[in-house]
Amino acid sequence: MKKFRKVLDGLTTSSPGGGTIGSPSCGSAAGTPTTAPTPKEIDVQETLVSENFQLCKTVRHGFPYQPTALAFDPVQKILAIGSRSGGVRILGRPGVDCFCQHESGAAVLQLQFLINEGALVTACADDTLHLWNLRQRRPAILHSLKFNRERITFCHLPFQSKWLYVGTERGNTHVVNIESFILSGYVIMWNKAIELSTKTHPGPVVHLSDSPKDEGKLLVGFESGTIVQWDLRAKKADFRIYYDEAIHSVSWHHEGKQFMCSHSDGSLTLWNLRNTSKPIQVTFPHGKIQKDGRKESCKPILKVDYKTSRNSEPFVIFSGGLSYDKAGRRPTLTIMHGKAITVLEMDYPIVEFMTLCETPYNNEVQDPYAVVVLLEKDLIVVDLTQSNFPVFENPYPMDIHESPVTCTAYFADCPPDIIPVLYSIGAKHKKTGYSQKEWPVSGGMWTLGSHTYPEVIITGHADGSIKFWDGSAITLQMLYKLKTSKVFEKPKQNEGRAAELVDDDPFAVQMVSWCPQSRIFCVVGISAHIILYRFSKYDANTQIVSLEVRLQCDPEDVISPSENENNPCFSEPHSGSHSPQPHHQHPASPGSGTPESFKDCTPCLKVKDRAVRVPPGYQAELVIQLPWMDGEPPQQISSLDINSAYGLLAFGNCNGLAVVDYLQKTILLCMSTLDLYGAADPYQRLTRSPRRNRQSTSGLTELSDNQQSVDTERSKSPTSDHVNGHCTSPTSQPCSAGKPRVPMGPEGPRLARRGPGRPPFRKAQSAACMEISLPVSHTEESRENSFSRSRSSSVSSIDRDTKEAITTLQFGESFGRKSDTLPTPCLWVGTSLGVILLIPMSIPTDLEERMEEPVTIGPCGAVLMLKGSVLRFGFLDCMGALVPNPYEVWRDLNAPEDPDRPRKRKLVHYSPSSSQDTCGEGHLAIVCSERQAKVFLMPSQSCLFVHNITESSFVLRADVVSVCNSVCLACFCANGHVMTLSLPSLRPLMDVNYLPLTDMRIARTFCFTNGGQALYLSSPTEIQRITYSQEMYDNLQEMLGELFTPTETPEAQNRGFLKGFFGGNAHTFDREELFGEAAAGKASRSLAQHIPGQGGVEGMKVAASGAVGELARARIALDERGQRLGELEERTALMMTSAESFSKHAHELMLKCKDKKWYQF
Repeated sequence: MKKFRKVLDGLTTSSPGGGTIGSPSCGSAAGTPTTAPTPKEIDVQETLVSENFQLCKTVRHGFPYQPTALAFDPVQKILAIGSRSGGVRILGRPGVDCFCQHESGAAVLQLQFLINEGALVTACADDTLHLWNLRQRRPAILHSLKFNRERITFCHLPFQSKWLYVGTERGNTHVVNIESFILSGYVIMWNKAIELSTKTHPGPVVHLSDSPKDEGKLLVGFESGTIVQWDLRAKKADFRIYYDEAIHSVSWHHEGKQFMCSHSDGSLTLWNLRNTSKPIQVTFPHGKIQKDGRKESCKPILKVDYKTSRNSEPFVIFSGGLSYDKAGRRPTLTIMHGKAITVLEMDYPIVEFMTLCETPYNNEVQDPYAVVVLLEKDLIVVDLTQSNFPVFENPYPMDIHESPVTCTAYFADCPPDIIPVLYSIGAKHKKTGYSQKEWPVSGGMWTLGSHTYPEVIITGHADGSIKFWDGSAITLQMLYKLKTSKVFEKPKQNEGRAAELVDDDPFAVQMVSWCPQSRIFCVVGISAHIILYRFSKYDANTQIVSLEVRLQCDPEDVISPSENENNPCFSEPHSGSHSPQPHHQHPASPGSGTPESFKDCTPCLKVKDRAVRVPPGYQAELVIQLPWMDGEPPQQISSLDINSAYGLLAFGNCNGLAVVDYLQKTILLCMSTLDLYGAADPYQRLTRSPRRNRQSTSGLTELSDNQQSVDTERSKSPTSDHVNGHCTSPTSQPCSAGKPRVPMGPEGPRLARRGPGRPPFRKAQSAACMEISLPVSHTEESRENSFSRSRSSSVSSIDRDTKEAITTLQFGESFGRKSDTLPTPCLWVGTSLGVILLIPMSIPTDLEERMEEPVTIGPCGAVLMLKGSVLRFGFLDCMGALVPNPYEVWRDLNAPEDPDRPRKRKLVHYSPSSSQDTCGEGHLAIVCSERQAKVFLMPSQSCLFVHNITESSFVLRADVVSVCNSVCLACFCANGHVMTLSLPSLRPLMDVNYLPLTDMRIARTFCFTNGGQALYLSSPTEIQRITYSQEMYDNLQEMLGELFTPTETPEAQNRGFLKGFFGGNAHTFDREELFGEAAAGKASRSLAQHIPGQGGVEGMKVAASGAVGELARARIALDERGQRLGELEERTALMMTSAESFSKHAHELMLKCKDKKWYQF
């Protein structure tokens, strides 16, 4: 425990604010002394130390991005999926979900389970084989084998065999010992496999399988159409087949007398081993005979499975084979069962499929019961036991990417009732028609850990949909889906403002704000719109209220730099600005009071203006839109905050700030950024004309794997469009103002608040288009601290855009001015130039007054500063405890009226000065920017602590979070570092280089939450969760599922006397005798290199620790046994002594009575 004590003896450190404006630089805690009231002392006991933090990945959710391979263990019933980036996902029953990653990042070509052995072999594109140990909760590589001279094309591991067959691009087949992962000297060379008279190379090996009839016979398929059955004992070919069409796959009949091949011309051939000169059957399942008698040309059949059934006709299942003339047809899986042919159309191309059978033995009747189909963007399982072949309901969250994810939010430690409520509402809209049988991938074990609490993950999508997920206990389950597009009329194709702005995704979600306690939910869309939702358990008829807010500036009133060359700055900082005028539209009086000049100012989307029936769940109540101005689109919204206790919503962009009272449906404030300063502007600005640059919206919804180095983006601020889809900042690309203008319409009551004595209109444009004018005497340090960072040294100051965007907002109880003695509702405003503004408000407390009396917003109070764009605010009391935001307890407005229990607003407030008896009045404000963190003491506005987070990069995400019953500041930087700082002292506690290279998808979706957790979108289809808490790291093993469960291998069926007699000596085949070093010798060392894996070392450590433990236990047992033996020896000695004494007494008695007669007794 470390105790920090800051004694303030009248002289306090101060940053510019409250009307006392010093230098714009505030890089240190030193400043001008003030006479502001200060507490006697700040006494905070910090409990967090570096040992409380440990960064690691916990679990990955979603569909494996760019899948390449599939495998299934029929005994353990677990499924493995390989991907192009070298990842392997292993899935079992719900809750059993494990992600492994090859360090090389090479694509996974093939997967092979060691059936019921708890191990997996992966073949990668870098020609390396890996053996994974699945008998631990976090699988690890035991061995690797790197081929140096040949490229791996196909692998086959017979059931209950320790010898793996490996086919190569040269056409050779090698044998690898699975136990030692060493190459055998036994090789089937391609030139020995084919006839000597053959003049051409047969091509790469595309198939390997042992004959079900005799394990000593290996079927080798070459790409060119050549098939060879190789006698492993005799080391010669039994037969060779030369076919004209290229082979893609081969599948045996379980009796081993026939096999089926799929070919590149869309045909299936059936071969009998008795006569291999020609196939006994050639079929084109999807090829029809044309009028001229020729067959239609068909696409290749990439894979075929030939499976027998005990009670019905055999199944022939294949992918592809459609005719070329049917353009636009979706990919298909065809199931031929007897004479019935069923074609299943898929939404995405088929990567691989696998038929699940009842038995792991290839020489028994297979009895297939399901088909696992791996698509490019989905995983489905088809039930073969029903004639209509329904699909199973997928229990895994494989549809995260149903529409591209554009934003995420993570809420830990939610109210316990919120998850059941959301699930009950969402369950009513589930799809039907699934198979009634249980999900067949049911392996592994998973139990609900003891360290669990309610967690909700929210994802926003490109189509405007919102998904709520239950993320408790490191699982992910769909709760509820909300479609924001239903609020708007359907835009006609290539018509309207939305089509001009974003053609594909006009409803794409940019950010969300959710209050779990009040269940108020807010969505910000890419078309510059905000939707406010309330939760209700009842359906209702509602009419959505629409408001239009004009955060624009007037180009007609702009004083260009050329007109003011001799006037570098204005004498009054506020004299050259005015507030943009809002427009308030209510359904009761649409367009009322609207001047003629407003008619062409339409929003991007049209809100439904009729009453609509809305189902239970989240119901839209209010829509706020920024309209087009003079043919130019509105700037995207860059920040948002909502407070249910105040009934207020605030948002901003690169033009200004607006505050809306969503209870009264009125606009309280609509003001340019420069206007907010009043007389306290820390900069001297020179107006300039806006650039006419159209904004780009493609970066938000892009679903690609383009990885960009952070080095190319270092000059960009985290508020840039490419980082989080928000408005571009002054340190990034220019944010177009186009030709925005604000007509001089009448100012409505309570719509805009100005400082005392300020005229309503000024001739200038908003602060979004201002330029900073620095005095010539400023040093290099001053220029750095003024945050005027140029994108290029050759760009003149005239061409630099320094539009000041509103980057973060937060409502809370605070002190707007130094003279305040009691906390009042305030809005904290952070800008892209590192300025913090406090706007005090007066809100009626009585319910009736709140609905009728206006909320008054006073002029700007304190002005604080720090380096870089402001990202986050947080509040602590003077004892260092986190001060939660006030909120309204949820009440269902659509519930039937209960006269005994009237519905009243119930507000929960947390006073920041609750500990005023010991520490004086006030609270601590934590402010984090993209470069710096500061802790201010309110109301004195003294800067108590400051920490420069990074110099070479910038912070992308920051949050004040609860960890281990304390609080800290967590930061994620663009250079991939994850850091935590203590509060309030800002001591570095953890700094881990987690992601050496970051891309914009991660930057846009990374978010922290309480409990030491965070998440981000690791690929367009997957969510990666991480923890930075040592406590959760220690408990992670308990929370993860077991992949391997001890299971008895099914016994093989009795073959019977005749089958055993005529079926050859399959069970007498000894691979060790053929492939072992004694018989086959050693392979060439240059051919392959053995690499021991870390899993082997870890396994040895575990085994060693286990052996030590066993030895210790044996020693203790031995000691106990010796002790017992000693006690037994003592008891035996006592018994012997007692026996001797008895014998002595008996002898004495005998002597005494020896000479006596009977009558003498």
